[in-house]
Formats: sequence, C-alpha cells, structure tokens
Amino acid sequence: MAKWFDRYQAEQYSVGRPSYPQELFNFIASKTPSHDLAWDVGTGTGQAAQSLANIYKNVIATDISPKQLEFAPKLPNIKYQSTSPKMSMSELQHDIGSQSSFDLVTIAQAMHWFDLPTFYQQVKWILKNPNGVIAAWCYTSPEVNTQVDSLFQRFYNITAGPYFESPRDLVDQKYETIDFPFEPVDGLEHNGPFRFNSEKVMDVEDYFTYLRSWSAYQTAKEKGVELLTDNVVQDFKRAWNDDGKIEKIVTFPIYLRIGKVGSSN
Repeated sequence: MAKWFDRYQAEQYSVGRPSYPQELFNFIASKTPSHDLAWDVGTGTGQAAQSLANIYKNVIATDISPKQLEFAPKLPNIKYQSTSPKMSMSELQHDIGSQSSFDLVTIAQAMHWFDLPTFYQQVKWILKNPNGVIAAWCYTSPEVNTQVDSLFQRFYNITAGPYFESPRDLVDQKYETIDFPFEPVDGLEHNGPFRFNSEKVMDVEDYFTYLRSWSAYQTAKEKGVELLTDNVVQDFKRAWNDDGKIEKIVTFPIYLRIGKVGSSN
C-alpha cells in the first residue's frame, strides 16, 4: 500500500472491505499443479489469505502495515510477515522463501501500488518454473441500485476523485492496462481480466464504513477535508432507504489477471 495504516484505519479496512468469492479461489487453484505453498502479497487484513489457507498447505501472507496484520485471521497454516516497502532479494529469501519454491503468488486489490519491475523479478524468482502461477485482482465500483450507484459515481469521481493517487486509474481500467509479463496458464488463451463477483450484505452504515476505508478518504481527512459531509450522508441515506429495505446485497465486480512463469522466464 502507498500509506501506512494506524489502528483506526486498519479496523475500518478490516470491517468495510468485501471478501472474495470461493469461485475465484477455486478457479485460481485449478491452474496450479500442486497446492503446497502460496504467497499472498499485500495481504492487508488477510481476506485472501484465509481462503487460500483452505486450499494450500501453507500460506505466507505479507504486508508493509503491521496494524493491518493485527486484524488478520490467525490460522495454523498462515504465517504473517511484515515487510519493508522496498524488499530486497536477500530479504525475500530470508523472510519469504527460496527460489522456485512457491506454487502461487496472489495480490488482492494491491498490485497497482507496487514497483512492478522489481516485484515481477521477485515473483519470477520465487515461483516454481515453469508452472508457478501469479494471480492479481482488483474490484471496482460497488453496485447497489440505480439511485445509490448514481450518487456513488458523483461522489467517487467529483468529491473523492482529487484525493485518489494515480495508481487508482489501473483499478478503474480493471487491470486491463497493467503490465503483466506472464504466459497464459494451461487451458486459457490469454491473461484476462476475467470477471467474478463478490457480494456483501450491507446496511447504509456498512456502506459508509467502506467509503471511509478508501485511501482517498484518509488523504482528504489528513488535509482537513471531510468528504462525507452531512449533506452527502443525507443524500445517500435517502437513496438507500427509497425501497424500504435496510439491508441490501452489494456487488463488487472483481477483475482477475492470471499467468504462469513459463519456460522463457
């Protein structure tokens, strides 16, 4: 991540962010010949690591934010590791694992923050050759209903837009334009993006918690700007309550890029 998280921000992230569907992990796991070891990079509060741990014998889950890791689920086959923002190859070998030892590297909603040339060098070094798999995904605008989504687009693009950092553009483009120098995995003709859906039951306060977990919200707050003003909150509440339902199923579209190391790397 581009920012360190204090405890409050980490808790907002843990509560507000969506989980990922089992269908996504089943699809990824079907592309790795073995299921011994996975590395979840930028794990945050461990949403992806927890699901990976149900499929892979062991998971190494890393993040530069120790506060986020405090909120990650503790399972016996997950090792959480705080890493430096610019991890060296020697640190990689000491803290993560040896060359050609991992079946899978995953990055959930984080790769747009990375120094990609350096990261890809590390990925190609640590994944099994030639069939080690890298899977990176992002999710885009939540979908509730016409009224709420219309307000969201205005809030996202106009109100919060100036406070997002430029890497966010890669998410808006569904990772289609992100550099991804890997071969298609067996059975696929290209690297994606492939769409999946994450669904989360939310009330309007849960929705606000999600908005407050954004990096843009935190950046604005640090500059003395409250994005969720009373007027904005009331507009969202009116739109949310228009159908009389307190809780709604909110859909987060997920876009996956997946590839393998390949014999040429």
